[in-house]
Amino acid sequence: MSEWPRIALLCGGPSGEREVSLASAAAVRRALEAAGVRVVAIDIEPQRIQEQLAQSGAEFVFNVCHGQFGEDGVLQACLEASGLPYTGSGVLASALAMDKWRSKRLWQAAGLPTTRGQWLQREHVTGGSPCGQSSADELHIARWPVFVKPNRAGSSLGISRVENAAGLAEAMAKAFAVDSEILVEEAVDGLEATVGIVAGRTLPPIVIRPHRAFYDYEAKYLADDTEYLLPSGLPTATERRLQELALQAFRELGGRDWGRVDFLVDAEGGIHLLELNAVPGMTDHSLVPMAARALGWTMTKLCLEIVSTAQRRQDHG
Repeated sequence: MSEWPRIALLCGGPSGEREVSLASAAAVRRALEAAGVRVVAIDIEPQRIQEQLAQSGAEFVFNVCHGQFGEDGVLQACLEASGLPYTGSGVLASALAMDKWRSKRLWQAAGLPTTRGQWLQREHVTGGSPCGQSSADELHIARWPVFVKPNRAGSSLGISRVENAAGLAEAMAKAFAVDSEILVEEAVDGLEATVGIVAGRTLPPIVIRPHRAFYDYEAKYLADDTEYLLPSGLPTATERRLQELALQAFRELGGRDWGRVDFLVDAEGGIHLLELNAVPGMTDHSLVPMAARALGWTMTKLCLEIVSTAQRRQDHG
């Protein structure tokens, strides 16, 4: 179809989410090619990205690189320099979305509800070591359990649920192995929920019910017993509030085209923002395609909607 440009599908790359990205790319490629779109997949190499783009002959970029380099603003900066239009959020919004602490601070300043947490840098922990014996005392943790997570990573890499002070040092070391900045957040007992956003509209909320302590990497990608509730089973008012907050959070960070916002809903129905995923998973089993199917969208329709949205944005400057 002549109306669609030749698309470079960016995937893979050096991050810990490489395999998920490759699976996303395979699903997106099948969907686009089913509509007659010319697609060339590029397993990105950071040092050669400009050369790879030039060799592809592409007129447009569909980015499904997850994690560091692909989702944190760095690849977006390379694309800006190339002059090629691309799907998804720009440099600043991508960087903010990857940075859980700074996105949390912006949401708090805007009056949006978030989980309570503390931000730590490796060099500021006792003795310069993530395993300092006084860590629990220094953090003044008022309530257990807590979650310890890398500040700038996705797919639940390096995250731990810690029930008491005895497990804190090990969890911090695990998170610091992924990133030099980490978060220690109070756990919220309740349900995990997510809301996809495409072309300025929200998709139906999904409630996630893992059969593990929390929704970790194994529950997301390896376990076959994680439940995804769609319809969510939440009260209609709660669903609407989740969708409203998802759009507000997305816009507050400057998100564009598409994304996914994750939440916790506590036992009293209170909603707590967790993070914005600027480049969500797009495998056949990922949450944005799952929610889109509930609207009757095929994977092809979803992918073309993302491309069309980015094209319209480009056309209107």
